[in-house]
Amino acid sequence: MADTTDLSAILPRVLIVSRRCIRKNKFVDFVGEYHLDLIVNYGAVPVIVPRVTGVHMLLESFEPIHGVLLCEGEDIDPSLYESETSGLSPEELDEIRKLHASDTAIDKEKDSIELRLAKLCLERNIPFLGICRGSQILNVASGGTLYQDVEKELPKESPEIETVLHIDYDNYDGHRHRVKVIEGTPLSDWFKNEEESGKKEILVNSYHHQGVRKLAERFSPMAFSPDGLIEGFYDPNSYNPEEGKFIMGLQFHPERMRQPYSDEFDYPGCPCAYQEFVKAVIAYKKKKTTQLAINSLNVEHMKEMERKRIAIARSFSFARVIYKGNFHDDDEFKESDHDLEAGAQFLESNSAILSLQEEKRLKQIGATVRNASAYLDKLKMNEEREKMMKKMSVEQLSELVSFYHIMGNICSDLLHTKIRHCQ
Repeated sequence: MADTTDLSAILPRVLIVSRRCIRKNKFVDFVGEYHLDLIVNYGAVPVIVPRVTGVHMLLESFEPIHGVLLCEGEDIDPSLYESETSGLSPEELDEIRKLHASDTAIDKEKDSIELRLAKLCLERNIPFLGICRGSQILNVASGGTLYQDVEKELPKESPEIETVLHIDYDNYDGHRHRVKVIEGTPLSDWFKNEEESGKKEILVNSYHHQGVRKLAERFSPMAFSPDGLIEGFYDPNSYNPEEGKFIMGLQFHPERMRQPYSDEFDYPGCPCAYQEFVKAVIAYKKKKTTQLAINSLNVEHMKEMERKRIAIARSFSFARVIYKGNFHDDDEFKESDHDLEAGAQFLESNSAILSLQEEKRLKQIGATVRNASAYLDKLKMNEEREKMMKKMSVEQLSELVSFYHIMGNICSDLLHTKIRHCQ
């Protein structure tokens, strides 16, 4: 049992929002098994966030969050990214709803949950991987926009541009189309041995009718389909898996690019997005854990420094009381003797930056504070002397004052001579 507990504390947590469907007249929340398998296989724990009303207000309860993976789902509410009315006619919108009935039923609760998570990742630099709808959420969260329907809205610059089928309901898993991979991007690194010779192209699957229209400024594209649609993008300033940095969106599904009736991938590079994502998640957790440990040490250090400050302040305060001659309780002095030691040590240990004269003076004060018991004895002797002085005549007092004046001058001359010698 202890081993299981330890393991759960060691492995990083990746949040994945479920998709809701209706089964036997009941709502069912699910996440595709391929996503879960890859996250677990590469060393992280998937934590499913249920699509339940109000969950978007409870996301703090899922902390700590070391990574977020957003994947399939319905169309994103157009009001979240369209600043003006779409150019699609009511007839065209109705046609789209009929053709893509399973996707056009907008789920505002899922939108709220996922947009909050995406923005949280962007604010904290938490590793984020968006697949299909997840990539669209990432773009919208960063200020980008979408085509409500690629087929009807994607502009055709010339008749020669190839028309791309981005979803084929009759050949759902088997359908593929070409994408051109941009050199120097992570996607190019993952598929560098798999691109067709000289063309920098790979074949990908596709299950969407929407896509990126305006890419948010912070992102750079990684791949385009022949019709010009962006098929992958990332934040180059937030990409370094070894350091826990990973912000990326892929319009296609590399986890489902597999051979028919097999779990073998079309390309060895297909699972790399998940592998690098989890690598970043692990590094992010390690970095945060280290930071928490440092913060904890800093807190303890600050507490210790505060304890020392209080002890030194108390020591000086106690010494001041002694010097003023207002301290006459031997029992209380014995209980507070260690307070004087703190002040004496502080005075002696902080004399390095002082002049020799100042250093000697501080050491004298420190010694006086440390030996306050002897000083108390002197105070008591002074009290006895004062009693005796009250009985002395004016002539006797005058002689005593003259004696102290002479002794003071002798001591002053002697101290000045020693100081000049030390300098």
